[in-house]
Amino acid sequence: MKKTVSVLSIVLLSTLIGFICTNCRTIKRKLDTKPVTHEMWDALVKKHVSKDGFVDYKGFIQDSAALNKYLRLLETTHPSDKNWSRNEQMAYWINAYNAYTVHLVMQHYPVKSIKDIKRGVAFVNSVWDIKFIKIQGFTYDLNNIEHNILRPVFKDARIHAAVNCASYSCPKLLNEAYTAAKLEAQLDSSMRSFVNDPLRNRITAEKAEVSEIFKWFSGDFERDAGSVRAFLNRYADVKLTEKTPISHIDYLWTLNEKE
Repeated sequence: MKKTVSVLSIVLLSTLIGFICTNCRTIKRKLDTKPVTHEMWDALVKKHVSKDGFVDYKGFIQDSAALNKYLRLLETTHPSDKNWSRNEQMAYWINAYNAYTVHLVMQHYPVKSIKDIKRGVAFVNSVWDIKFIKIQGFTYDLNNIEHNILRPVFKDARIHAAVNCASYSCPKLLNEAYTAAKLEAQLDSSMRSFVNDPLRNRITAEKAEVSEIFKWFSGDFERDAGSVRAFLNRYADVKLTEKTPISHIDYLWTLNEKE
């Protein structure tokens, strides 16, 4: 059984390394918040995300009032260990990452790629380093959520199939909200769908051509399964042998837009 995570420690660590707003010490954050429901996000993605994961950004723009209402809910309720379970915290951060990514694209639409919003060096000044997410007085960027909270705190490589970077080669954006009650099943289903998606991974008896995600974050998959090959075999319909050659498919950053 995985240990309960401490979001407080993550916030403190992020403050020390300069990822959070500089005046955090003067802010008193409520630690007794209650877990939120994600019904508003669920309704939006059911309406504007197809089963194959492509997004109707024009539809989201028309429903911007509903999305903004959901984001306001997230902004007033920061997860903590006092009243939130591990799954409730994890579902919150996955949904937040996806909702804020859609919001960011909407703010700059039309764009051919999310990278067109701001080009630069990752973790320094790229689009994922724009600090626009404000939650109970703290300011985050998308990299903070993925690389300072989701990956190191929850230590679950299935996260890589759950967060969506608004690009063609990304795992599909799930057309339902992640919830604590269904999280295990949703993460398994999302990773299985991603691994067996011929648009993003092509695994045959002769060779495996897989997403660059399995190269960029190989350490996460090795931690969870011992090797990338073993991780793929947990979910792949066609199993890799020790001799199956693995190569990587070039990542396409074009917008994951519904035509």
